[in-house]
Amino acid sequence: MKKGIFIISLDFELHWGVAELWDVRDRKDYFDTTRIGVPKVLSLFKTYNIHATWATVGFLFAKDKKQLIAAMPTIRPTYKNNILNYYHLIDNNIIGLNEEDDPYHYGYSLIQEIINCPNQELATHTFSHYYCNEEGQTIEQFDADLQAAQKLAKENFNLELRSLVFPRNQFNEGYVSIAKKNGIKVVRSNPDVWFWNRNTKLAPVARAFDTLIPISAPLCFEQQRLHLLNDVLLLPASRFLRPYTKQEKVLKRMKLNRILKEMTYAAKNHKVYHLWWHPHNFGYSLQENLGNLEDILKHFEILKSQYAFESKSMIEMY
Repeated sequence: MKKGIFIISLDFELHWGVAELWDVRDRKDYFDTTRIGVPKVLSLFKTYNIHATWATVGFLFAKDKKQLIAAMPTIRPTYKNNILNYYHLIDNNIIGLNEEDDPYHYGYSLIQEIINCPNQELATHTFSHYYCNEEGQTIEQFDADLQAAQKLAKENFNLELRSLVFPRNQFNEGYVSIAKKNGIKVVRSNPDVWFWNRNTKLAPVARAFDTLIPISAPLCFEQQRLHLLNDVLLLPASRFLRPYTKQEKVLKRMKLNRILKEMTYAAKNHKVYHLWWHPHNFGYSLQENLGNLEDILKHFEILKSQYAFESKSMIEMY
């Protein structure tokens, strides 16, 4: 029997995903709330039997600074825009000694909660939040980065990371073979629509409008049309779950209904729908964002009952 499939992937970064944008000292409450939110999201996933993939920055794996430094590769990214090289936070003693001292740059205890929660996949968001399309970096540096991520995952959690999400969605087809070499079997790719595939000024505007009204073909896809690149499954994203904000209170229901309708379409037509976000997106208005998520999961439960809609992690699609 053909079934529609619901995939959730999360880009788990804490401060490492926005280190060049935000001074962590100005956002402590935001990331404190993020850390409170992760177990609550896991609890919802457990309640609604959701399988999900947590693509996690490898820096968060370390138990302490000593272990993090020992795990760092000798070959580091040489971005032309050096502010994107987050190793400078470590080299300049901007991060703390361990998770208790600095909960914004270490995540060992939260990762343990993810691993201990049923049906959750720990995946990689690269070791250093590596930017695969930035000028100046090389494929050899990417290789060294993934090796470091796998080594620390094995050392601390006895796991091999099998799914990859490229930071900032900088999908690089030429790097997929390196991912395979480092144990990766599934990579999240971008939706096959013009406002994701073209880097134009209009693209972000179009993506924002598409959260409210359909300006593209449905962003779900047929499982039979998924394809392998160098034996790695390319798994397109469908929709970014944009966080609730007080400024957009009136638009909240429109954005949520857009997602629910897309899920329904996927369930009825036996297609795959892939929702993603960052845990830190819930750093403001946590309760409202958790409420939105629960509305989505309740709708999944209805679709599961009516159309056998099925929840899978990224690796379960391989």
